[in-house]
Amino acid sequence: MNNMSKLSISSSRPLCPRSKAIIIGASSGIGASLAFRLAEEGYVLALVSRNENKLKKLCDSINDKTSGEAVYFVHDVTDDSDIFGLFVKICSQIGGLDLFIYNAGIQFPSDPEIFSSTNDLDVFQVNLLGAVRWLNLVGERFRKLNKGHIVSIGSIAGDRGRGSMSAYSASKSGLHTYMEGFRNRLVRHGVIITTIKPGQVKTDLLKNAHKEMWPVSSEFAANCIYNAIKKRRMVAYVPARWYLVGMVICLIPSIIFRRLNI
Repeated sequence: MNNMSKLSISSSRPLCPRSKAIIIGASSGIGASLAFRLAEEGYVLALVSRNENKLKKLCDSINDKTSGEAVYFVHDVTDDSDIFGLFVKICSQIGGLDLFIYNAGIQFPSDPEIFSSTNDLDVFQVNLLGAVRWLNLVGERFRKLNKGHIVSIGSIAGDRGRGSMSAYSASKSGLHTYMEGFRNRLVRHGVIITTIKPGQVKTDLLKNAHKEMWPVSSEFAANCIYNAIKKRRMVAYVPARWYLVGMVICLIPSIIFRRLNI
């Protein structure tokens, strides 16, 4: 479904142009907090998610409390029936595009005793294939413009295959590699590609983790991500301490890693 909000974006002031951004997976958690953070910086936002009620409340809050503006579009990333038409409609309504953020993601409860192809395929459809459907449209537009910034929200879980969440780890690992390929492909066209690798964040997904380890608020995570965007980082761990943890995890031999409860 491609329903969009009835709100309209005011015309940009020629002497004070504002950056335009699309956030896929914006109705809650990191996406919602990041939307509010960008709005505080004056961004014009298109917020995309399946949950219309949450999107409407978020847009109302942004339009009432910040210097930014936001409209919403109801969309399921597993539905590829007319993503191109929706993308064109969004860019037209917000007056262009400077920043694209793919944040859509799902995770089922971590249980190594459960084997479910249905669950695993759903994870791949949302976390990886949904990103592929959108990133090609955005990448082609930015290549023609010779500018733009693409951000994907991955996970430190994608740095190694986790026995308790193998599909989630694989989907994020695939997203990381796909983004690296896009970076190598688009860098000559002036397009910035940023991969964000959060640790645990206090969102609805956290209840599906087998244990908690240094979770941070979605507002804290959003602020870290915004700083990474400003600095045009290629890869950013959120919080930064996960960079060192990730390095250690990647160096652990497989025969040992498989025995660890991480």
